Amino acid sequence: MYEAALDPWLSSLWSRLNEIKPHFFPKGPDFLVPNEELIGLPKVQVTYHNVNDMDSRLSTATDFKYLQMQIGRARSMSSGKVPHEKSKPDAFLKMVKNFPLTRASHEKDVCHFEFEFVSQVIKYEIGDVLEVLPSQSPAAVDSFIQRCNLDPESFITVHPREMENRHIDNNVNTLDVPIKLRTFVELTMDVTSASPRRYFFEVMSFFATAEHEKERLQYFASPEGRDDLYQYNQKERRTVLEVLEDFPSVQMPFEWFVQLVPPLKNRAFSISSSPLAHPTQVHLTVDVVSWTTPFKRKRQGLCSTWLASLDPEQSIYIPVWFHKGLLPPPPPSLPLIVIGPGTGCAPFRGFVEERAVQSQSSTIAPTLLFFGCRNENNDFLYRDFWLSHSENDGVLSEAKGGGFYAAFSRDQPQKVYVQHKMQEQSERIWNLLCEGAAIYVAGSSTKMPSDVMVAFEEIISKESGAPRESAVRWLRSLEKAGKYHVEAWS
Repeated sequence: MYEAALDPWLSSLWSRLNEIKPHFFPKGPDFLVPNEELIGLPKVQVTYHNVNDMDSRLSTATDFKYLQMQIGRARSMSSGKVPHEKSKPDAFLKMVKNFPLTRASHEKDVCHFEFEFVSQVIKYEIGDVLEVLPSQSPAAVDSFIQRCNLDPESFITVHPREMENRHIDNNVNTLDVPIKLRTFVELTMDVTSASPRRYFFEVMSFFATAEHEKERLQYFASPEGRDDLYQYNQKERRTVLEVLEDFPSVQMPFEWFVQLVPPLKNRAFSISSSPLAHPTQVHLTVDVVSWTTPFKRKRQGLCSTWLASLDPEQSIYIPVWFHKGLLPPPPPSLPLIVIGPGTGCAPFRGFVEERAVQSQSSTIAPTLLFFGCRNENNDFLYRDFWLSHSENDGVLSEAKGGGFYAAFSRDQPQKVYVQHKMQEQSERIWNLLCEGAAIYVAGSSTKMPSDVMVAFEEIISKESGAPRESAVRWLRSLEKAGKYHVEAWS
């Protein structure tokens, strides 16, 4: 929480300036703190429109082009930025498969999802990233709208209060096309999972009519209350809706909510399929996130939980965007050393699928793949997939110069991780590196990437007989040459 450092620094800054130039602060440094009258107006303006004047398409159309425009319009309004093409989704997907990859009794819940293109087929490559716009609970959205005394059926436009620099795109300003208020909230305002920032509490204090609520909100917004606010808000991951329910006397204009409620963000996932193997599909490998707060509240990841709840038999269309990731697709002639513990194996499932298709018509270079999980029987993701490609001249088979090595960290008293399996294959790794192999690493951003880097340093130093410093320089040269790639997430 940046306020923990910012507030003391500002306080010391004003005090020091007051000592140096006391005539600049005739009333002392505290006079710079704004009072309630200085809250001003919100940065956005909401205009309500007569429903009778609306085109019936606004409330009845369901074609994908219209849905694409509606999402783009809402997100352009929300951001206050000029409209741009990435506000609109690239395509819509429909889930066709949803099954768990981990045992139900296991503490982690990882699922495999398969989607079909239903609007248009987008060309993507292995290593690309799929962004998904999650759906919020309809009941929670309705509760937020009711709590704020809003009319969900009203039509609105939202735009910055300062309009001098508005940009007109193709002579049609999408910010001027009204959208239903409920649709705007559910597409752009994260009322069900994100925690508000401190300024949200400060603005709330101006609109609280109950004195005890006003005092508490003012305390939360003060430097003295920052630690208690952190415990109440961020540590508990209280949502906007939960905060509003805790302060029932607060009635803020909708403009303030539009400005202060955290935006509903896309969630990014590494694509775990190859377009050569599945030309009309996209696959994802998703950790369904859940945790317990210090006060024993059960929390769940918005997007992962929603995806896991979807029934492939239902027709639910998911807006998505495609982006380049940090793992460029390797040519079939490039030897690979791949490290992907946990869901870090997701993009490499696509790599192996791609090479399996390529091997049918051309020669492919060897691939060494190191996978890690906690237990062989509980969370060995894609076990049958890896093993099948390790046999019968498969991509990961020794006959093709490849190999698959799995580390199960909790299946023995001494923990075993991917870097230990790498050390066991030290000579094979070194030989592939000497043949010009590229290194790909994906997974948790905690200790894994640095531990893997250290393992490579030790292997290179051991096998080459060179000092550790030379091994470090050698790896740095690999990075500069674009042959050491890391994609890590928290």
